[in-house]
Formats: sequence, structure tokens, C-alpha cells
Amino acid sequence: MEMKLAGEIKHSLVNGPGIRYVVFFQGCPHQCPGCQNPETHDFREGTIVNIEGLIARISGTKYLDGVTLSGGDPLMQPEACAEIAAAVRPMGLNVWLYTGWTMDDILVDPVKRAAVRDVNVIVDGRFIQTLRSETCLWRGSSNQRLIDVQKSLEKNETVEYMI
Repeated sequence: MEMKLAGEIKHSLVNGPGIRYVVFFQGCPHQCPGCQNPETHDFREGTIVNIEGLIARISGTKYLDGVTLSGGDPLMQPEACAEIAAAVRPMGLNVWLYTGWTMDDILVDPVKRAAVRDVNVIVDGRFIQTLRSETCLWRGSSNQRLIDVQKSLEKNETVEYMI
């Protein structure tokens, strides 16, 4: 399977807890003003990559605590999102995902819901520049939430992640 990739970082300390491999998906419908990754918005840009090769690069990277799926919006490529998350969790890596959709949106959309079945935490909601905050851990604006995905799927309601 292939996906449209904007980029990747082997070792990040700012996209979730611990040392993380970050996968930046290309394409975002939200186009939030002030977004830190505006170059990932255009669906026509990016590089087509083989997901198996990407997973092999993640697997070959030492000292990782987790993988972060960011963008763009990973949920615009739901099959790729699901495949990556399903492959890295058995490696002992936790999976975080950043999306402009809310968990409430995800729970009622069968495609998005399937895409996050192996994700641990979602940072949900659009970035709102007027709510920008440097005090919100792992989030850009105060409206965004940290969501415990597995508990939310189990209860079929949004459950916030407790740090």
C-alpha cells in the first residue's frame, strides 16, 4: 500500500511523550490559520511512499518510545493511518495522532473510527490561533484535547486522556 507523505522525523521530543518517530501525512482540509505545518495542506504536494518501507524505517530506528501520526491530517488517508498504527503497536510503541477532527466526529464515522483502532492517544480539534497556548502540553491551542482512544472506542463516547 502507498501513502502521500509530507515528511518524517526519526527522533522528536515535542510530538507526544518520550522519543517519537513522527510521520507527517500530506493533505489537510482544515487549513487552520496559523498552523505550524502549512506546507502539508496541499493534497497535490508530497511524496508517494510505500508504507511497508516506512514501517521498516520505523522498526529500524533505535530508542523510540512511540510513533506520532501528524500532518496534514492523517485521517484523510485512513487506510495508511490504520496500517501504520497496526504495525507499530506490536513493536511496543505507543501511537499518537493529531487531527483537526474531534473524537465525537471520529466515533460516528466508520472509516475514521476504523483508522484509529490501534491508536493510543488523539490530539483532537482544529488549531485556533486566538486560543494558542504554550501551556497546553502537546497541543497548540486550548480547545484541543488529549483523548484516550481505546477507552473512547470501548465506551463509544469521548474520554479524555489523563496524564
